[in-house]
Amino acid sequence: MSNKSLFPLLIVMVIFSPLAIDIFLPALPIMATDLGGSMSQVQWSISAFILSMGFGQLVSGPLADRYGRKPVAIVGIVIYGFAAVATSLANTIEWHLIARLVQGFGACAIAVAAFSCVRDRYDAIQSGVMYSYLNGAICCIPALAPILGDVLTVNFGWRSNFEFIGAYAVIGGVLVAAFLKETRPAHTEQHKQLVSFKRYWPIFKHPVFLFNSILVMLAMGIIIAYVSSSPAWLMVELGLSQSAFVFWFSINAAINIAACFLAPQILKRWGPRFTTGVAMLTLIGAGILIVALLGWHHPLAYMMPVMMSSLGFSLLMGTCSGQALAPFGEKAGTASALLGFMQMAGAAVIVFLVQLLPINAAEQLGLLMLCVTPVFLLWMLPSVKKRITLDAA
Repeated sequence: MSNKSLFPLLIVMVIFSPLAIDIFLPALPIMATDLGGSMSQVQWSISAFILSMGFGQLVSGPLADRYGRKPVAIVGIVIYGFAAVATSLANTIEWHLIARLVQGFGACAIAVAAFSCVRDRYDAIQSGVMYSYLNGAICCIPALAPILGDVLTVNFGWRSNFEFIGAYAVIGGVLVAAFLKETRPAHTEQHKQLVSFKRYWPIFKHPVFLFNSILVMLAMGIIIAYVSSSPAWLMVELGLSQSAFVFWFSINAAINIAACFLAPQILKRWGPRFTTGVAMLTLIGAGILIVALLGWHHPLAYMMPVMMSSLGFSLLMGTCSGQALAPFGEKAGTASALLGFMQMAGAAVIVFLVQLLPINAAEQLGLLMLCVTPVFLLWMLPSVKKRITLDAA
């Protein structure tokens, strides 16, 4: 299977997760009323999904190394699809959250298989470029899915969003089953135990992996905080309509798309060190801006820093993901799983802890952005800088 024919299938696979996160965002206030829960409880629909995606990585990665990328992807799609149907039928917030937890496990298996395929076929720089392109495809979903979700909710009710997700699982599953060729290298390491701390520890303590995965985790935390809190902040706190929320959300997503397709060009021309540094400075600048605009009760005061952080996120995610996985060609599935665990579960936990603080959503988001500052200061040390970034595979 050529790399050109692999790329469209990878796009189909990576879309599963953001579709399940973004399509129903405009319906969150309606869901809270219909399911008999509070707005904060319904927001856990996002956090629960991402949390289970993170923990599921620890099993999905070793399974992808043992049985191959394609079988794990197909099983994940089946779980994802059945969970979507269960979510559409849920009548209480508790059953809704349980179904979302299960769906997250399915989504994580699909994501691990997709990103393992990238590492199977590309070196460190090429992987970073591919991750950036895939992130660009992923970022199309926040621009388009809320618009679709708004139409579905208005015409067919909020449950139709999850019915649509289930239909996508059927279509995606058929495409993956029919056209995806196995990419797992014959020399891939395999282990009898699926979950083993000893297997993950050498990867975790590797300085290149540790530094880049921490940055990916912090960036994902910013995105989770934004996605989960923006409906409440914009529609409830600022009083925007459902359509106005979709407008602002889509503008940010469009910026994200453009940045994700620009990021590979910056990475190829200037290298991972420069790209990572610019990304960190952009996130820190966004944090300073949102704090400076706290007194302005307007959507722009919230969305301008978010848009700025989207630029940093787009530059950082592909670059740091490729760097983190570069040293582990013989155990790409396991390394990808650990990266996904830190990215998803780690970020979800960080966001949960920050949301416990007695500060509003904008202040929480600013705090998460500024958390990049100590990492940037560490990166500036010459002795550290040489150990934690790679310019080639």
